[in-house]
Amino acid sequence: MKLQAGSLQAGWGSWSPTLAAKTSTRRGWGTQGFRGVVLSVALLALAGCHSYHVDATVENRTGGAIQLLEVDYPSASFGADSLAAGAVLPYRIQLRGIGPLKVQYTASDGRQTQVEGPALAERQEGRIEIVLLPGGKAEFHPQLTPQP
Repeated sequence: MKLQAGSLQAGWGSWSPTLAAKTSTRRGWGTQGFRGVVLSVALLALAGCHSYHVDATVENRTGGAIQLLEVDYPSASFGADSLAAGAVLPYRIQLRGIGPLKVQYTASDGRQTQVEGPALAERQEGRIEIVLLPGGKAEFHPQLTPQP
């Protein structure tokens, strides 16, 4: 059996230049496409898909339970209905914008307390400990990257 280029005969061992060209083209595009996708994903990962966050903790050392705790920070807030004496409330925040950290709560004697803390800025990260003390006082212990 003698085969010529462009022959319509099919079967094992037959050769068709049209089919060979299509297979080669598809295979080459698939490999280049896969490499392109892998390269794009790697570049995105290196380009800064970093999520900045601050791990905040609020510790109640007031000597009694507190009610209606609210911690305001640039663009959002978090809190708890109550926090027992000696208890710690952990929370992870993501900063948007620039502004002061503010804490407000109702003490066990019914007095409302408001305390302003350090200024926070977008793209800072690290941790901040907020320690609530007797007499409506608070300590702030930030361990944050410098403001951009």
